[in-house]
Amino acid sequence: MAHLFFERFVAQRLLPRKGDGYARPLVRVATYTIALGVMVMVVAVCILRGFQTEIRQKVVGFGSHIVVNSYAMGNLYEETPIANDRPEVERIRQTPGVARLGCYAVKGGMVKSENQIQGVLLKGVESDDDGAFFAAHLVEGRLFDHPEEKPSNEVVVSQRLADRLEVGIGDKLRTYFWQGDVPRARALEVCGIYNTDLADFDEHYLLGDLRMVQRLNDWDSNLVGGYEVLVDDFRHLDEVAQRLLPQMGYDLTLHTVVDQNPALFAWLDLLDSNIVLLMVLMTLVCTVAIISALLIMMFERSSTIGVLKALGCTNGSLRRIFLLQCAALITKGILVGDAVAWLVCWLQARFQIVRLDSTNYMMEHVPVALEAPTFVVISIGSLVVCLLALLIPTAYISHIEPAKSIKMN
Repeated sequence: MAHLFFERFVAQRLLPRKGDGYARPLVRVATYTIALGVMVMVVAVCILRGFQTEIRQKVVGFGSHIVVNSYAMGNLYEETPIANDRPEVERIRQTPGVARLGCYAVKGGMVKSENQIQGVLLKGVESDDDGAFFAAHLVEGRLFDHPEEKPSNEVVVSQRLADRLEVGIGDKLRTYFWQGDVPRARALEVCGIYNTDLADFDEHYLLGDLRMVQRLNDWDSNLVGGYEVLVDDFRHLDEVAQRLLPQMGYDLTLHTVVDQNPALFAWLDLLDSNIVLLMVLMTLVCTVAIISALLIMMFERSSTIGVLKALGCTNGSLRRIFLLQCAALITKGILVGDAVAWLVCWLQARFQIVRLDSTNYMMEHVPVALEAPTFVVISIGSLVVCLLALLIPTAYISHIEPAKSIKMN
């Protein structure tokens, strides 16, 4: 225990001070470099996680984590109905990892204005809970009512569709749906306008009452297009899907949101490789900076090393002394980098300073996910990697001979 106090005391005394030649400015540069590297890594990971989370939430919001429907279903325009009181419904609700189950139906059709014709998908949901995602992205109006006596003819449309059709709150939409070969016209009233910045979805989806879709399809009140299942944690999506498979009847099938949007999620996963490359480069820069600082400190303290060796210090003890010095410098740089990164991320999350073109980036501002594990993992990882890299240059200490170093001084 005594030698540990001795090594810490010597390490503190040997830290570069004013007038110590090149060591002090180089140590400052190394500390600032580590702070900058850590800041860049933390900010980059927070932005990536925020971007992935935002896109996933939007895609899931238009459907769900897992969709269960008829195995015979061909496309969204001609759904094969299933009953909402099947025994599978309760088994799905009781499956570990399942947070919620709701029923839905989708009807394909078109909307006609004076100068435009637009293909749409009318999604019918049971309650406001099923439309919570659209409610969170409303820019005007409200969700549709749920009158008990009859289906509501109110719908929520996207901002893109409203602009294209030149309609607003309270206006009527002339819509046409097909039941077999027979077209059915409906005058739907716009009660709300939403915007998610996902062009492929916004241009097609209308949100309305499930009972209206059932009436358009000539279905009984217990028939729906499928079940939408939300899971507790997206990271366990595949595990929950595997648990649900044995619960399915012979005529049912399930699809995860990843199965339904493979290109989008493959792109999101590809972003992880870019972050890994950035972290490797930043860690390499930090490592080179602290190694350079360590070598300069050892060169300038070679006579002191010789004296300590002459007094009985072992090579291992001297190596630990310089590692303690560098650990203090690395920790200081990491803490500064974390503090600056947290401030930058908090300002962006709070005030949305950096804006984006929603047409290209599918959101209006840079999203940030402020998560403590990100800071902890990057900080500890940077400290460990830098210290491991310093084990090689500290081997120089064993080549310093006390007689030569003291005589040279």
